[in-house]
Amino acid sequence: MRIDVVTIFPEYLRPLDVSLVGKARARGQLDVRVHDLRRWTHDRHHTVDDTPYGGGPGMVMKPEPWGEALDEVLGTPAGAEPADAEPAVTGPELPTIVVPTPSGRPFTQELAQRLSTLPWLVFTPARYEGIDRRVVEEYAARYPLHEVSVGDYVLAGGEAPVLVMVEAIARLLPGVLGNAESHRDDSFAPGPMAALLEGPVYTKPPRWRDREVPEVLTSGHHGRVARWRRDEALRRTSQHRPELIERCDPESLDRHDLAVLAELGWCLDRDGRFGRGSVDVEE
Repeated sequence: MRIDVVTIFPEYLRPLDVSLVGKARARGQLDVRVHDLRRWTHDRHHTVDDTPYGGGPGMVMKPEPWGEALDEVLGTPAGAEPADAEPAVTGPELPTIVVPTPSGRPFTQELAQRLSTLPWLVFTPARYEGIDRRVVEEYAARYPLHEVSVGDYVLAGGEAPVLVMVEAIARLLPGVLGNAESHRDDSFAPGPMAALLEGPVYTKPPRWRDREVPEVLTSGHHGRVARWRRDEALRRTSQHRPELIERCDPESLDRHDLAVLAELGWCLDRDGRFGRGSVDVEE
């Protein structure tokens, strides 16, 4: 996979050189290129922002440097450097643009998995009040483009969300994790644990500060361990993310799941949705 990031703070992206992402880059599994937006400015002050039309606080990132930067980056074929730019790539290698913004769709594990299957992602982390809207409209008309939010809060810029998204995506690439099974039981991962948070985890020693590892995890009984993990996932999800239980499809749950949810105070309403109460589990 190739990832390009256009930013006014390239140094903010240095964490991409360490940990799993850094190792994937070193092994050639991930081609990450960070570009300084100010390279595409033409005044002595390298200006990338201006006052907003219509008034209001803050500044807006100018369309000209973004347009020139994206034209060059998007027109660079795989294996070439920006100086070798050619006409925009088309066909199966068409890049996908990801715009970090608080007003975008939520970034989820499902979206991370979808993006991890693509060959080329281009991130556009903004600063100030964001990028002139015409830039987004221009490139959305020419390329697949996703406006994405990492949470219901506002940061000083989009670089931190880029780090979050790249790590979430990169760890799903084949060969990046040491154990290919590691991400299959993640919170929010598709499958039998879908829509549930991951339960607690433990390691050696078996006793620490008078706290012991749950006995079931040392039993060697794989069925009991799997059931315990499922129960703990239900309990943690109920406590921290009850809206996930409310959206859960009852058909995806077995009788034991329903019994656990009943203990936690959940019931099915007339519309077949979960709410607080008690669940009737037929004998």
